[in-house]
Amino acid sequence: MNRGWITLGMVVGGTIVGLMGTDLVLPAVPRLPEALGGDPSRAQLVLAAYVGGSCIGLLGFGALGDRVSTARLFIGSLLATALLSLACALATSIEGLIALRTVQGVVAAGPAVFAPGVVKAMFDETRAVRAIGFLASIESLAPALAPIAGAGLLALGGWTLSFEVMAGAAVMVAALLALTGGVPQVSRRGKGSFAALVKDPVFLRYAVSHACVLGGLLVFVFGMPTVFVRVHGGTLADFIIMQLCGISTFIVAANASSGLVARLGAERVLNIGTGMAAVAALGQFAYALAGGTSALVITALFVPVNTGLGLRGPPGFFRAMMASHGDDARGSALVILFLLAAAALGTALVSPWIERGTVPVAGAALIFHVISVLCLFALPQLREEGKLNPSCAS
Repeated sequence: MNRGWITLGMVVGGTIVGLMGTDLVLPAVPRLPEALGGDPSRAQLVLAAYVGGSCIGLLGFGALGDRVSTARLFIGSLLATALLSLACALATSIEGLIALRTVQGVVAAGPAVFAPGVVKAMFDETRAVRAIGFLASIESLAPALAPIAGAGLLALGGWTLSFEVMAGAAVMVAALLALTGGVPQVSRRGKGSFAALVKDPVFLRYAVSHACVLGGLLVFVFGMPTVFVRVHGGTLADFIIMQLCGISTFIVAANASSGLVARLGAERVLNIGTGMAAVAALGQFAYALAGGTSALVITALFVPVNTGLGLRGPPGFFRAMMASHGDDARGSALVILFLLAAAALGTALVSPWIERGTVPVAGAALIFHVISVLCLFALPQLREEGKLNPSCAS
């Protein structure tokens, strides 16, 4: 088996550990007031604290990337995540758990920061797009499958078992990476800075457009459970079906993306995917304005949004890394931070109007998709087309 793809599998494992911090723990949150005191609103802070800590961690690991070796930071992040997960399982109060979750989010952000740079270091552009598509496909399954696993763990061993499993998974992946020595060094740029990237219009073209397409999709996803159940009079099954259709379509499109890039070029695929997602988002908004409430139609319109994201996601993220000009860790950290900010901002703006139906949710999502399209039209594209480390892929 190709050594690069073995390493990629372990890198994917590292990023999944970070995702466990929200998706695997989610089913246990309603039980936390009974176990640790507090109320449901305080229990929700257990999730918010992890996300907030992750934002801090993204910036921290991005800055450390040009001072400390990638392997040490990647493996160290996993081991620290394991320790904090065990500490969370031992928490005796909701306030203590919230504090620990903030620190856990900080230390768990490492794999997400370095994974794209590791892919870029191992593969040439064509295979890197394919690898990022594979990475995104696996990560997209986490929101669908991890809560199911978390519910099983909750029934089997209570709220602490999810944290213990997260600790065990982190240690296992860290040990495998340490034994194989498989984490290549992410490109360093000692004089780089977050400010320089934020001022670079070429980097912003890819980073902001990617964050807005995915952020718009997430705003829609976060709002639709409430809309389906409380406004449309449906059930949670409507949302689950919509999600499964969207995720399945995304996986197919993301894994087809590299082949299309080889035939059409990265920029053309980027434009096609972004345009497809925007047109579908416009369709969602128009259907909402017309008073449509059919779960089947909403799902049918949701599918091309995911298709567009799947097509443009891998080449878009990879070209954001190329546009960082060697500052891969900071570049990756900013892309993910922009994404989290878009999803959080959109969800916060929609929340006061959530019981008015699909219109505010679809409208907010459409705004992000329009911004993404404008980025591609208004900001300059990357001129470099050189291949990276082709020998590493063989």
